[in-house]
Amino acid sequence: MNNSGLWQEAAQDIYWYRKPGIVLDSSRAPFNRWFPDGVTNACYNALDLQVEQGRGEQTALIYDSPVTATKRQYTYTQLLAEVACFAGALTDRGVVKGDRVLIYMPMVPEAAIAMLACARIGAIHSVVFGGFASNELAQRIDDATPLVIVAASCGVEPSRLVAYKPLLDHAIELAQHKPEHCIILQRSMLSAQMVEGRDLDWLQVMDEAHPVECVPVDANDPLYILYTSGTTGQPKGVVRDTGGSIVALKWSMKAVYNVSPGDVYWAASDVGWVVGHSYIVYGPLFAGCTTVMYEGKPVGTPDSGAYWRVIEEYKVSVLFTAPTAFRAIKKEDPQGQHLAKYDLSNFRALFLAGERCDPHTLGWAQEKLQVPVIDHWWQTETGWPVCSNCLGIEQLPIIAGSPARPVPGYEVRVLGKDGTAVAAGDIGALVLNTPLPPGTFITLWDAPERFVEAYFKKFPGYYETGDAGYIDENGYVFVMSRTDDVINVAGHRLSTGAIEEVLFDDEDVAECAVIGVADPIKGQIPLGLLVLNTGVTTPPEAITARTIALVRDRIGPVAAFKLCTVVERLPKTRSGKLLRGTLRKIADGDSWKTPATIDDPAVLDEVAVALKNMGYPPDETPGGKAPAA
Repeated sequence: MNNSGLWQEAAQDIYWYRKPGIVLDSSRAPFNRWFPDGVTNACYNALDLQVEQGRGEQTALIYDSPVTATKRQYTYTQLLAEVACFAGALTDRGVVKGDRVLIYMPMVPEAAIAMLACARIGAIHSVVFGGFASNELAQRIDDATPLVIVAASCGVEPSRLVAYKPLLDHAIELAQHKPEHCIILQRSMLSAQMVEGRDLDWLQVMDEAHPVECVPVDANDPLYILYTSGTTGQPKGVVRDTGGSIVALKWSMKAVYNVSPGDVYWAASDVGWVVGHSYIVYGPLFAGCTTVMYEGKPVGTPDSGAYWRVIEEYKVSVLFTAPTAFRAIKKEDPQGQHLAKYDLSNFRALFLAGERCDPHTLGWAQEKLQVPVIDHWWQTETGWPVCSNCLGIEQLPIIAGSPARPVPGYEVRVLGKDGTAVAAGDIGALVLNTPLPPGTFITLWDAPERFVEAYFKKFPGYYETGDAGYIDENGYVFVMSRTDDVINVAGHRLSTGAIEEVLFDDEDVAECAVIGVADPIKGQIPLGLLVLNTGVTTPPEAITARTIALVRDRIGPVAAFKLCTVVERLPKTRSGKLLRGTLRKIADGDSWKTPATIDDPAVLDEVAVALKNMGYPPDETPGGKAPAA
């Protein structure tokens, strides 16, 4: 779906050193190029342009860290000065346009400053989530071959410090590629040991640096590499271009989120994820908004009113977070008692993404907040929303379980295994027609063949999302699960997401996960894991019996849903995604390893005990936990 006219118009809204005469070059599909003859700079559009347009004294970035009891704010002028100076520090280390800089930091302003400084000089940043395991970090170092690594001495969790520097040192030992320098932000709560000749102190290099101007870059020059887990164990380096990203992200801030310059926009995510790139750092600044960087949790820092406190304190207009954050808040405070303590009169909309939003969580948020609650769907590869209720265009009716219709620029189809379209309402593979719009990924770093093989080969002419779902007769898209999570029960294709939807309707269930487990007769059968709301006194056996009956009533005996148990918590990534694939391997007795993205590895052992008590894996099944790679 081309929409050249839309993107030609949107491109008028950004700053170009040389305006593009060509909107789209599709001569090497799927390696399509938007605005190929344009020249621009992402940092200029995020900061310099805003200052020139009179927003210099407006707050650009709010840093709020309940885990360190720290708050800081930067105006656009102040943030520009810091970024220009750190860009100079990178230049002093020999970093030039096209070089890679790896950033391994917690949720601190310096992470955003480092990202924008790279963009300023045309260097390509690759942010790796702070605290990632050394072997995973080493893989990314070898793939991106950074000249410089920027890191912090530690990250701060509610109950512990995570020392980053030993992890980084070990990763560099493991990696074949060795960076020339590491610039380390020494945090007051933990000082890192420095390697002489290689490691430099952030404050010292900033003291010695001189600010530098923006370097013009071609629209198709990479802005960044962001790694997403690969099915082969080798991470995939998603490459985002510069021009298309600026155009799409700036356009989306108004069209999708309906925010204007001066509005306070908060994406409660992490700079290590795509949400952090698109909607903590770049999108809000391109749009002249104030962005919030929050180093804390939805609950426990200090309580389940943490988000409401931030919204009140900074007059947040729009919050974007993961459904799992709201499930955590709902679990701790199902009646919304904390919410009543805060003034949310400036708050206009809640956006949820990252994990399928069950209708029960959506309904709870709608009831408590009394603002539009928008479930929207996108991926690391797309960089910005594929399907959403676009508040800046027209608010459509909100249908629970659906991220509404495709955003302009995207065309979503549902295909069967043979590549033919399925009927409205039937589950199949969700695919996107090509060419993909600006701001989506243009290749995989140093792996063009894998780019084609992984995303464009199975369904020629389409991008394979890896998600399964359906489109109803009104054009609403329903994303039910990953393609792997559509289970085959005695020949009937069932979505685990549809069963989870039913389980969520039980008043005592805070969270749930359904996985398909191997069955000698039916091929696969569903198994449910339930996490209960805090303070529930009903016996777990009564709740599992009740939910089993509910699934039988709603979906029917065809679901063969008889396996269900209560657990304390579910294994998730740090961004809130449930690790269904790992759960399935544990239940089936297949070899598995602890994913690098997991929030708390101990949860897997807890769940493994619960599964064993249910008879999974069966005793005769070989396998078990593999050594961590």
